[in-house]
Amino acid sequence: MNLRDYALSARDASIRLAAALTEEKNRALGEIAGALKADAKKIIAANLVDLERSEKEDLPAPLLKRLKFDEEKIEEVIQGIESLIALPDPVGTTQTATELDEGLELYRVSCPIGVIGVIFESRPDALVQISTLCLKSGNAVLMKGGREALETNRALASCISSASERAGLPAGWLHLLETRADVKEMLALDDLIDLVIPRGSNEFVRYIMDNSNIPVLGHADGICHLYVDDKADPAMAVNIAVDSKTQYVAVCNALETLLVHRDIAKEFLPAMKKPMDAKGVELVGCERTRAIIEAGPASEEDWKTEYLDYRLSVRVVDSLDEAIEHINRYGSGHTDSIVTGDRSRALKFMDLVDSGNVFWNCSTRFSDGYRYGLGAEVGISTNKIHARGPVGLEGLLIYKYKLVGSGQVVADYAGGSKKFAHRKIGRSF
Repeated sequence: MNLRDYALSARDASIRLAAALTEEKNRALGEIAGALKADAKKIIAANLVDLERSEKEDLPAPLLKRLKFDEEKIEEVIQGIESLIALPDPVGTTQTATELDEGLELYRVSCPIGVIGVIFESRPDALVQISTLCLKSGNAVLMKGGREALETNRALASCISSASERAGLPAGWLHLLETRADVKEMLALDDLIDLVIPRGSNEFVRYIMDNSNIPVLGHADGICHLYVDDKADPAMAVNIAVDSKTQYVAVCNALETLLVHRDIAKEFLPAMKKPMDAKGVELVGCERTRAIIEAGPASEEDWKTEYLDYRLSVRVVDSLDEAIEHINRYGSGHTDSIVTGDRSRALKFMDLVDSGNVFWNCSTRFSDGYRYGLGAEVGISTNKIHARGPVGLEGLLIYKYKLVGSGQVVADYAGGSKKFAHRKIGRSF
């Protein structure tokens, strides 16, 4: 089969999947969870092939960490699937109901998008999350992962497809793409694919947008900030900063730039540096930062960089307004947090920082579909339309209008003999 044939089969499967009952989808998800556990040794062996090849190719350590898919990772994705099963079915929900006239009722009802193309990085767990979210939301999916994870992705896609078909879902709802040529061809299939979700750099997302007529839900760089206000609790701020940066450095919601108010900098920066040093974090900073602690010089480029590594940019600022201006200038609209004991300052920060996720007194690492209770995520969107922030089940849905009448015709209303009531009603379709 060529790629167009894959997309055609996905289109056919999406129509059937859209009408699948909640019980059918949950049964398939349970079958997938069981198959992942049963096939764990085979999947881990495939991952070791990817890891050995990537080590020989000198893949950077943070990316190797992303690539690793061991028993612990398998257990994590299984837990994610179990949480997904527990979530209500998002398909078929009545969002609004209006009585246009007696016996003429209009319902807006949630439904799947259809066929989704997802291009993601070399994280095998992303394949499981994306495919199972698409299944629960009734969407077919074409997935292209990073070439570093080729063998792992093959093993996972085969396991998931086989398990779902055993559970009675239509064949062809899931296809794995493997080459850049596949991506280029996929971008031309605007008659078969309804949405593309690229996960990667701003430049990569822009390339996808510029080379396809398919709508794009962009998940770009994660240049995340933490602002430590002069009204912050210093110990709390240190703990949040260390967790945001080091809990897992190779992810898009890890901290990349730390902003510190000048009036707390002399107390906070030395306290922050000690645990950061212990974790192996390289600090680079502005002149005022370097006057207080030992750090390398930060360049203009550092403020624009997503490191995904043990490196952190630090800047001392004069005010909350200056911190907000810095974030809106250099940030990627992903996740930004403030540590402060002043509620009014926190609310101002959360209102004025132009990001999909804005936090108060907590780690940027909470920006995650699973932690939000969304049943994992296909990515974090920095768009301002359709879906923003972690894209879970709701972000993979659209809606359709369903109008139920009893013989009405427009001529009666156009002629003025009848008038619309437009009354909101509490019924579901």
